[in-house]
Formats: sequence, C-alpha cells, structure tokens
Amino acid sequence: FQLVANQPPGRLHSQLDFGEASMAGKRAGREVARMNPDDAAGLGIEEGDLLLIRNDRGAFLAVARPDAGVAPSIVQVPTGAWYAPVDLPGVGIACVNGNPNAVTLDIGASPLSGGCTGQLCLVNVEKWTGDPPPVIPHERILPRAPASPAG
Repeated sequence: FQLVANQPPGRLHSQLDFGEASMAGKRAGREVARMNPDDAAGLGIEEGDLLLIRNDRGAFLAVARPDAGVAPSIVQVPTGAWYAPVDLPGVGIACVNGNPNAVTLDIGASPLSGGCTGQLCLVNVEKWTGDPPPVIPHERILPRAPASPAG
C-alpha cells in the first residue's frame, strides 16, 4: 500500500493533538486509517478494526475506516499523533497512538530546505489480531518539569 500521511484539519502537525478538534477525528484515542473498501474486504478488515501498519523502518497502530473516496492500494492516515513507542510482541517497536512518522524516511528534502520527505511511503497493512495495547495519554508523554526548590 502507498501511505499518504496528510495534514489533518483538526490540528497543526502535533500541536493540540490532545485538543477537542483533534480528538474528534480519532477512534478510542488512535488515528484513523482510511482505505478503499475493496482493499479492506480483501484483507478481512472492517470498520473499527485495529490495524498494524508497518514497513522496514517501523510500525504503528491505527483504526480502520473503509472509505470509497480512497483510491485502491492507498491507506491514508493523518500526521500529528504524539509518538508513543511500545515494544509489541512479534512486531518490535510500534507507535500505539498512530503516528505515521514511525514508518516514513527521516531525512530532509534537501540540504537547503531540510523540509519533510515523510508524507508518502510504502507499507504493509494487516488486521491486528491480539489484544489491543492501550493508547498512551498525553500526560504520560509530556516531559515533567523539575520540582521547584522548597523555600
């Protein structure tokens, strides 16, 4: 599948990923992966199934949403979920919150721009068959500020 990782309407990159507009586009706290209904049916995937999306660079989980507006052989997942890596048995490190950057190439577009090249890449898509690992809430991802000195 060709992954298309677009900028979603509910946030700017990962800013305000925890906000109401961003969370409204997720399912159970995870990003949604839209794919052609015929592709989904061919893989035994239905609306709401948990998906493992991976390639040789990494893996992430997302929730399936078959959508006739998506071309065959395309899977579309918005960018910006906060990266939450977990070592999943039989998979290795995967982002359980649905960040597609886990599978994209981490190089700049050019030495001049340094812009992102990570919006498109090839991936494998499969239905997750085990117990779903929990989403990691933003409060557990945010760095903690040092305690202020007593005094």
